[in-house]
Amino acid sequence: MSHPGEPALHQGEVSSRLNWLRAAVLGANDGIVSVAGLVVGVAGATTERPVLLTAGVAGLVAGALSMAAGEYVSVSTQRDTQRALLETERRELAEMPEQELEELARIYVDKGLSEPLARQVAAELTAGDALRAHADAELGIDPDEVVSPWQAAWASAASFTVGALVPLLTIVLLPTSVRVVACFLAVVLALALTGALSAHFGGAGHRRATIRTVLGGAVAMAVTYGIGHLVGRSV
Repeated sequence: MSHPGEPALHQGEVSSRLNWLRAAVLGANDGIVSVAGLVVGVAGATTERPVLLTAGVAGLVAGALSMAAGEYVSVSTQRDTQRALLETERRELAEMPEQELEELARIYVDKGLSEPLARQVAAELTAGDALRAHADAELGIDPDEVVSPWQAAWASAASFTVGALVPLLTIVLLPTSVRVVACFLAVVLALALTGALSAHFGGAGHRRATIRTVLGGAVAMAVTYGIGHLVGRSV
């Protein structure tokens, strides 16, 4: 049961929530920073709106597809590993139940329970759902919450797209005289929001996460704008 002030990661469905949350936050931050760096860099070389739009859309599509593919491959590997571990545990429970029961009891002894109580807990949990009990204690896996690669891929692609739209729309829709400054401010605000949300859902401190996220994006934009300006002048 949850209680007021309990961190989000201590509430139900931890593995599933952290899976999509990690993909969504990383995707949004990558979308904001990557496309902001791209369009600001191009804006340092040219003021042509069609060029900025083309560069921004290309960066958005390529980045979203890349993020989705990367998350799918990464999480698929994690899922396959989880399934293999669960299958091994299932086989061991069928072939050597006594040894597995002893192993589970030893885990609870190592966690601080007395040996008689640890054996009682292990026996009762095994009688209820042996695979779940052993998977949780030995592997840290919930058999019903094996990670989903498609969920991670879609969350990453969608959040990248949403994040990327912030700098893209700002740089394309606003007048030339203010577009770079406005883009910089919009990106800083967006990164502050994603940093704070990430810290909130992860139960971490807001200030450090927000500052770290904002500084990274600001440095990226400053560097790419400078490089774009230098290249634009020399071409």
